[in-house]
Amino acid sequence: MSIESLIRAIPDFPLPGILFRDITPLLKDARGFRAAIDLFVDRYKGRDIGHVVGIEARGYMLGAPLAYGIGAGFIPVRKPGKLPYSKLSESYALEYGTNSLEIHADALGDGDRVIVIDDLLATGGTAAATRRLLERLGATIESFAFLIELEALKGRDALPDVEVVSFIKY
Repeated sequence: MSIESLIRAIPDFPLPGILFRDITPLLKDARGFRAAIDLFVDRYKGRDIGHVVGIEARGYMLGAPLAYGIGAGFIPVRKPGKLPYSKLSESYALEYGTNSLEIHADALGDGDRVIVIDDLLATGGTAAATRRLLERLGATIESFAFLIELEALKGRDALPDVEVVSFIKY
């Protein structure tokens, strides 16, 4: 089975000129979803990781089972207005606009070792904003993990001096 065959390409979404990589067919396929999660678990099992940080929303779908698989806690990074407690906020640019992310102010502390996960690395803006949030909390980022990487957009350049892992490259 090819995990890549379960990823659907949707042209002109959410805006003209964007080729969206849709992972929902992968998520609905039990064997494909398990195979995708196993890629992450196999990569990170046995490392000293206290938390997996998932970026809203598809990062949750991959991050929560990864956290379970490696025996770590799970921390959500959310879009604005979704967290009920004291929070930190960070703005970022997308390939098709701007937004911001938030994390609870008490989510992590000095020296907490984390993996940051999302479904896709494009320009790196979302991941870099997450990095800034985590650094403000004092966390140590061990790795950024992505199922998909759009290499032409050079998102890795936004994440210097940290491990960046991706399993499918376009």
